[in-house]
Amino acid sequence: MKHETQSALVIAGPTASGKTALGVQLAGLLNGEILSADSRQVYRGLDIGSGKDLSEYVFEGRPIPYHLIDIAEVTQEFSVFHYKEAFYPAYDGVCRRGRLPVVVGGTGLYLEAVLRNYHLPAVQENPALREALASLDDETLTRRLRSLKPDMHDEMDLSSRERMIRAIEIAEGVQNAPEPPRSPLQAVLMVVLHDPDTLRERIARRLRFRLDNGLIEEVDGLHHRGISWERLDALGLEYRFCAQHLQGHIPNKNDLFQKLNSAIAQFAKRQRTWFRGMERRGLKVHWLPDTDTARALAVIKSVSQCGPGGSPG
Repeated sequence: MKHETQSALVIAGPTASGKTALGVQLAGLLNGEILSADSRQVYRGLDIGSGKDLSEYVFEGRPIPYHLIDIAEVTQEFSVFHYKEAFYPAYDGVCRRGRLPVVVGGTGLYLEAVLRNYHLPAVQENPALREALASLDDETLTRRLRSLKPDMHDEMDLSSRERMIRAIEIAEGVQNAPEPPRSPLQAVLMVVLHDPDTLRERIARRLRFRLDNGLIEEVDGLHHRGISWERLDALGLEYRFCAQHLQGHIPNKNDLFQKLNSAIAQFAKRQRTWFRGMERRGLKVHWLPDTDTARALAVIKSVSQCGPGGSPG
């Protein structure tokens, strides 16, 4: 892979797809460093439930450097704005060292934010605008937001009036902010997409392992260190369901497995939908049916021969 024609390699995929192991192999073979794109691995203390699996960051006996993991406290709200703010210094550092940035993760919004260089300036609260919006009904708020963001994704979280008003506030603030100096990230984007049955099996097998190896105890420890049940619920999936189990709302470990396994499978389905949407939104996606390293290297070689966009270069 020619570093002068490719600015990054991106390995994405749903949860439990094996993307981290593949990313580490490719980073080892291509003189790379890992840049995580996972919305929960940024938090210190979320280890088993977020799937950090830091022991995997080894290739042929040597550690593979990784970044954007364990960079925030659990109590801190960490958004896509914060991710972009942390991403570029880490990315620039990898490039200065003459290494290949290998972005690995399953948080589609984080990936798309750097691949398409979302314009996300820091937008302060606007009390006058909030007061004006407060009198509008939900339908009017939605129309106003769509007029500001015609390409708004259906996956966008607008589950409350507060979120919708903040989204409008940000969208209007962005319009008045200067454009970012950086260009969108030029990258070879590969997405691991197992067939659904295989992925469900992988999810179930991994979940059983985590439940047997400290997941519940991790969540219990977080609560005893002062993390509220509400915050654990907001962290989603493993942390939400284990917190419910510890509070007695899910009576036994078998019920916990069944409910959590189903929720993770639904989450993986939403991730697959997002990745397909990335292609519809203009990104070139190379789909991988498995985590075979040779297959991935063949894709990289073919793209490198044609240029970063897959066209003759």
